[in-house]
Amino acid sequence: MCGIIGYTGSKKSVPILIEGLRTLEYRGYDSAGVTVAEGGCLSTVKSKGRLTDLEGKLKRNAELTGSCGIGHTRWATHGEPSDTNSHPHTTDNLALVHNGIIENYAEIEEMLRGAGYAFVSETDTERAAKLLDMLFVKSGDPLDAIRRATKVIRGSYAFGIIFKGYEDVIYAVRKDSPLIVAHNDEGGFIASDIPAILKHSTSYYRLDEGVIAKISKSSLEFCDLSLTPVEQKLETIDWNIEQAQKGGYPHFMIKEIHEEPEAIRKTLEPRIKDGLPHFGIDALDGDLLSSFDSIHIVACGTAMHAGLVGKAIIEKLARVPVNVEIASEFRYRDPILRKNDLVILLSQSGETADTLAALRHSKACGVYTLAIVNVIGSSVAREADSVLYTWAGPEIAVASTKAYSVQCALLYLLAIRMALANHKLDEANARHICDMMLQKIPSAVEKALTLSDKIYDVATMLVAAEHLFYIGRDIDYALSVEASLKLKEISYIHSEAYAAGELKHGTISLITDGIPVVALTTVSNVCEKTVSGIREVKSRGAYVVSVCAESLVGKYDIPCDEMLVIPDIDEILAPFPAATVMQLLAYHVSALKGLDVDKPRNLAKSVTVE
Repeated sequence: MCGIIGYTGSKKSVPILIEGLRTLEYRGYDSAGVTVAEGGCLSTVKSKGRLTDLEGKLKRNAELTGSCGIGHTRWATHGEPSDTNSHPHTTDNLALVHNGIIENYAEIEEMLRGAGYAFVSETDTERAAKLLDMLFVKSGDPLDAIRRATKVIRGSYAFGIIFKGYEDVIYAVRKDSPLIVAHNDEGGFIASDIPAILKHSTSYYRLDEGVIAKISKSSLEFCDLSLTPVEQKLETIDWNIEQAQKGGYPHFMIKEIHEEPEAIRKTLEPRIKDGLPHFGIDALDGDLLSSFDSIHIVACGTAMHAGLVGKAIIEKLARVPVNVEIASEFRYRDPILRKNDLVILLSQSGETADTLAALRHSKACGVYTLAIVNVIGSSVAREADSVLYTWAGPEIAVASTKAYSVQCALLYLLAIRMALANHKLDEANARHICDMMLQKIPSAVEKALTLSDKIYDVATMLVAAEHLFYIGRDIDYALSVEASLKLKEISYIHSEAYAAGELKHGTISLITDGIPVVALTTVSNVCEKTVSGIREVKSRGAYVVSVCAESLVGKYDIPCDEMLVIPDIDEILAPFPAATVMQLLAYHVSALKGLDVDKPRNLAKSVTVE
């Protein structure tokens, strides 16, 4: 969840570390710190709060001019946000930054206290740092200390370490948490994500699990946990720094919403060949898809909500039963997985810890796994049996928008392919849907973007709300769940989504005068039923915003205070422009409240801990 940056080279490290940490702010954090090696010493400055707080302290420590250092932005897991709990954690012999969670930290602490160590923080990371210290004191060899520590530590980690006596070298190792390494004429770098090094290098190594990297100014070496030299694959970054910047937009979130039409095109066009879905993967383009008796879509947060849309369309077209599972619950409830099941893992980053754990559990059960991710070479992508990349480009805002849309787009293509394999859809109808997807979805989303001013006006009526409800039926309910999450995560308005037919089973007791209710009506065969639910809340004083398909306007008398009309598109594809409208609504409410839209409190972009 946190941000790691490290640099060793010929330049002063502090400016590079701060610049790298700033590019990682989108991941969410509550404190930050750096350690710089110089003159045989390791000097550390860290602070609770934002990077500006750290920079203020650094200005009062102008002597930090060394050319080797590590930096970190922390999101609290063990111990409250504080200067003491911030990273890096240091001992007399080393400094360490860490992403992840050490599960057996209490056992390690007990062992270390027996060896005379004391602790000043509440963090699991300090326990890992002092374990490394003890092992380093015994051997005097950083590689041996790291090797031995990994045999003791249980949990997830990405470590960046500087050892006293080796002040021009950064050591790195990872398990379950992502870490990349880069090297060029400027020196060597480690980082938790690409944006932190993008200004310095367009190529990098995605560190494999159980591989130790030794990074110096002039060299880069890799070895496994037996200290045998190994090779790592050099990868190329296929997007530039401008794509990771706001490009004139006030926030990354609104920029990324406006990128949805192009992201959808990039995801769809290479996957439709001769008018039909074509994934370029033999298993997915052959008979395998007809062999599955049921599907489990496993994901977290927004990706899980994309799975709800996928469930609706796969069951509708392919007639295969689909369960949508919360990744954090999946393996702990001992799921029933049969040999003819398919498990689909959705993740923007491909490093989501709970999703990765669900993937590994599924593989251990012997079922086929398919990953749908955005980040090439990520852990989920590498470990799944097959992977489909969404090609959405960088998504910086914590609240996911374009990643959701392209995940839905790939699930639609998969549904069509499965429907063909199961003889539930003939080629003519499949071609028709594919053609509509290519031709109509991007343009409908573009038209939805033109509604931004009208949506802004609606947002002004919602900005003071303390509570808000979304309702819908069928696939509109799946959209409502994601719309509710978007609003609550960036505006901090308490919001809930309900299937419209469930109102009378308890929820309607919460409807009082002025309570906003956003009602989605894009599905014709349940529209009349949804309108009945709208009348129920309206009669109890709700302030109703109707989000209605253009084709349904006028067919039903929808009692509402405001109406947002979804651009005309075939009903089966209506979720795409509808999602964009809901994203814009959440965005405008948050912006009107003056909140930090891209970095909402307590949240992180990539959740790499369970």
